[in-house]
Amino acid sequence: MSPGTQASPSEAVAPIAAGARLEAMRRRVRLSRMAAWTVIAAGPVALCVAIASHPTTVEATATTKPTAVRTPAAGAADPGGYAQLFVRAWLRSGADHATSVQARLAQSMAPNVDLPEPAVGAHSALEAVMTLRSAQTPGGAWSVTVAAQYADGWVRYYTVPVAADRTGASFAVTGAPGVVAGPARADATKSPYTVSVPDGDLSSAVGEFLAAYLTGAGEVDRYLAPGVNLSAVSPAPYTSLSVQQVSAVEQTAAADRVPPDGTRVHVQVAVKARDGSGRWPLAYELTLRARSGRWEVAALESGGTASDGSLR
Repeated sequence: MSPGTQASPSEAVAPIAAGARLEAMRRRVRLSRMAAWTVIAAGPVALCVAIASHPTTVEATATTKPTAVRTPAAGAADPGGYAQLFVRAWLRSGADHATSVQARLAQSMAPNVDLPEPAVGAHSALEAVMTLRSAQTPGGAWSVTVAAQYADGWVRYYTVPVAADRTGASFAVTGAPGVVAGPARADATKSPYTVSVPDGDLSSAVGEFLAAYLTGAGEVDRYLAPGVNLSAVSPAPYTSLSVQQVSAVEQTAAADRVPPDGTRVHVQVAVKARDGSGRWPLAYELTLRARSGRWEVAALESGGTASDGSLR
């Protein structure tokens, strides 16, 4: 190479250094890719560690709307029992006996509520106070409706305003009770038990089962379908029982013969049970299942049991 075309040492070093830098960059890219795939394979924990250990700058993007975070509200306790206790104490107290136990209880539950001033012999003795309905207002307060029943059968209905704290652990009566009309009677829905079941295998099965269940006449287990567990009422409340009527949902229940295994029917049984104080009309809803030419009880719906006989 002629002296005129020979490169100087500084010019020769430049391309070598540039190539070295390029190769180093390529190695860093390859290593970064390998590290990324390794972190992904290792899972979320390793990914968090990798992000925290590398000086990577993350730029936050401004949002146009703040994200709303909803937290579940704590379950509010029903103050029905509290209002019931107050009304019972309030009705049994009087302004003339403000130091009585009932008056002190009523005043402790509602300090700003005046005590009543009952006349002597105005009503018979208070027999019971029962909560009928509790409704929470939009502001968080409660309105509780209770019924006061007296020994002579006279009934009066009251609404009681009750405040509750956010946790539902503390209550306070915030005003005097108000007398209101009693609840109207709702229209009864049409019964699904429209098929009359004649005397036969099914009516005998339910009669014998209920006799064992209520009077202790025989073992309940012999009338139950496999897998159903149900105990008789103990001690037995009645001495005898007679079936008055059996009605069913399905027409199959009225057939002369027991249908094939696995067939289910739903029945309602009206009975009269006798004890030492009289005869009592009772009704039960049962599910029966056919097996081996006989009907077996698969569920006692009136007792709150599931198909396997366990309590719901």
